[in-house]
Amino acid sequence: MGQGLPRVGVKRIVKKSVGVPSIDRGLDVTSTPQTPGLATRNLELSTFTSISKPVKNSQPYIHGRVIVKYRNGTNAKTRLSTMASAGATSVEHLSYANFDILRISPNDDPEITAQLLTDDPNVEYAQAAYKISASFQPNDPLFDKQWNMAALDMPRAWDINPGATENVTIAILDTGVAWRDQTISVTSVPLEAEDGTVGQFSFDIPFGAAPDLKGPNRFVAPYDFNWEDNNPADWDGHGTHVAGSAGQLTNNGIGVSGIAFNTRIMPVKVLTSEIESLYFAPPTLATDATIARGIRYAVDNGAQVINMSLGRSGETPAPVVEDALRYAVSMGTFVAIAAGNSFEDGNPTEWPASYGPEIDGVVTVGSLGRELKRSYFSSTGFVEISAPGGDQRKNGLTGGILQQTYDQDFSWMFPPRYDIFRFRYFQGTSMAAPHVAGFAALLYQQGIKNPAAIEAAMKAYAKDVGAPGKDTATGYGLIQPRQTLLGLGLNR
Repeated sequence: MGQGLPRVGVKRIVKKSVGVPSIDRGLDVTSTPQTPGLATRNLELSTFTSISKPVKNSQPYIHGRVIVKYRNGTNAKTRLSTMASAGATSVEHLSYANFDILRISPNDDPEITAQLLTDDPNVEYAQAAYKISASFQPNDPLFDKQWNMAALDMPRAWDINPGATENVTIAILDTGVAWRDQTISVTSVPLEAEDGTVGQFSFDIPFGAAPDLKGPNRFVAPYDFNWEDNNPADWDGHGTHVAGSAGQLTNNGIGVSGIAFNTRIMPVKVLTSEIESLYFAPPTLATDATIARGIRYAVDNGAQVINMSLGRSGETPAPVVEDALRYAVSMGTFVAIAAGNSFEDGNPTEWPASYGPEIDGVVTVGSLGRELKRSYFSSTGFVEISAPGGDQRKNGLTGGILQQTYDQDFSWMFPPRYDIFRFRYFQGTSMAAPHVAGFAALLYQQGIKNPAAIEAAMKAYAKDVGAPGKDTATGYGLIQPRQTLLGLGLNR
């Protein structure tokens, strides 16, 4: 398979749009705490090996493509001339995109090509298609185990605003969400068995809606930018866990709680899971272009809040994502972005997290542990505000954030099952960001509808938890939902 190109013969068909109800196996207290960036799995995926994996690519971008946005008024003839000068062989015009994807030779360096395009006066920006990944590491029916909700004084905050309403929609840009019961029939890429036999295999894979997240009319405008359809099934569990912190059903007699539990959830799949990319790779893999399209889709389909627990490290910015973020706030949509988990890996610049301080209404979120100190992994330098994200190095397994997601004993089998759930502890800035997204939904419901005003309110009432005043590690401090609502004169 060429880097980032479609895998011929791989297909996905929804065999049943309604499947067997999900199974909830309760609290998982057996998982080993894990370190962001150093994933371990309890089970081997399979005895099969993909024979169509790409050549090992240590570069942070996808070969064979460049993202480009022309200046307004650039005519078709000039665009063709610019393409030719860059050695582009074709162009893609995508939905929810104000930019194009130029196809170039896989042997050409996309960063050099992007720089050549940027020097063209007809080009507003150009960049390589940098790869994006989730900002997390995995590790929910007892409320007293959610130390994060106690740290935010959420029971008293809910006395003022009980979980917002269905008039507010939070878009979860992630690996998808466990949003409905269904069976999906998938044909694999070519696989080689231990005996040397090569073939493609078809599997019926069961998917379930997360029992503590689903509800009548709960999910709105679902979309998958990897498979280009309206079925953002989660093949990982990350997006489902993140969605729970932002809006898990609460006071329903089961499971755990979420910040804005009466909102609607918009699942927008922009990330590809490990097993999905290795065995059932979709036509599109996650890059900056995917994220930018996801942002615009969420805005155009009515999301008031977007959560992005994702990102990449490196010195090269992502103008295509910056453009989409500015579009979001201009249309009245607030965005929460995870700061990243790379502090101990040299604390590199993180994108799109670095855009938070530059754009009012886009907030970059750092992670705190149970003691309300910066989590050991939480990246610094561009953090604007902090929220609970866990620190299992200090506090063990239960020092993570508890929500409902897949039971990895089954989701990491081959073929996998995605209809069996556990309440599991995860840690990461991915877990911190949805607390801020949920908080933004509460403020929006109370009438603060300007994204910049939402950000200003959060910062004005934040609790200082680091160096005195705003600092580069924890920003303005820990979000204070109750104090913010009270301070704005919104108590009932």
